Amino acid sequence: MKNVLLIVNPVAGKLKSHTSLIDVISELQKGGMCVTVRITEKRGDAAKFAEEADPAVFDVVACFGGDGTLNETISGVIKSGNHISIGYIPAGSTNDFAQSMKLPNDPKLAANIIANGAPHKIDIGLFNNKRNFSYVAAFGIFTATSYNVPQQVKNVWGHTAYILGGVKEIGNIKSYHVRIKLDDREIEGDYIFGAVANSTSIAGIVKLKEDLVDFNDGFFEVGLIKTPKTLVELNNIVHALTTQTYGQGVEIYKAANITFYSEGFDWTLDGEKANGSKEVKIECMKSAIDFIK
Repeated sequence: MKNVLLIVNPVAGKLKSHTSLIDVISELQKGGMCVTVRITEKRGDAAKFAEEADPAVFDVVACFGGDGTLNETISGVIKSGNHISIGYIPAGSTNDFAQSMKLPNDPKLAANIIANGAPHKIDIGLFNNKRNFSYVAAFGIFTATSYNVPQQVKNVWGHTAYILGGVKEIGNIKSYHVRIKLDDREIEGDYIFGAVANSTSIAGIVKLKEDLVDFNDGFFEVGLIKTPKTLVELNNIVHALTTQTYGQGVEIYKAANITFYSEGFDWTLDGEKANGSKEVKIECMKSAIDFIK
């Protein structure tokens, strides 16, 4: 029998009742797992619980919540230095990472994967040598929305909350002048959005084709949307995003080490706010975790 530490965020978007938690525990037990539950009460709890997980006791650390809860869980396991497999039962508003991993939205089905799936090596990001992110570090339009929209609104409206929040920004799109070092090359320009990602979905809006993304190749996908100067350029960007035919104002690169030079602006890591600086370094930590899928 395997032992699993299940970290639960009770205010996650889709975790609205104790019934789903009971179903999850039951499913894990049916899969031959002994379940220990810890409930988060505040930000940082999931990271603390994951870091404290004793590898002599637990075979798996799993979380039941949104991408932010997963971020904390992964960060805690990495900080501990222990190689404990990580499982994820998505219950957030957008669940970009879960979509990329092709995890089901049904908590019982996701629990079944934890009980019967296999660990796979996954790359993880390191932001300014301080914070980890599981699937995206981003700035610009649609990113501040994720932490400005109140949790209760996210719970009711889900993904619509992100879209509506972003639309309100379009009337006054902010542009960022950035110089970017991508491994051994440099680019420079004005952008309304930028993301360093290990995902096929970013904020449920920017989509990458599956053949572009390898979750354990030691490289991140870097997506940039140039600042449109005319309505035609804006239409080209919208067309590129909706058809995934990038090049018309939407640039895609691959790199393992990325440095952004700018006047400084805030970022979002897996949907949570992160303070930026004039120089932001992002590193791909190859095969950093064992993720069950």
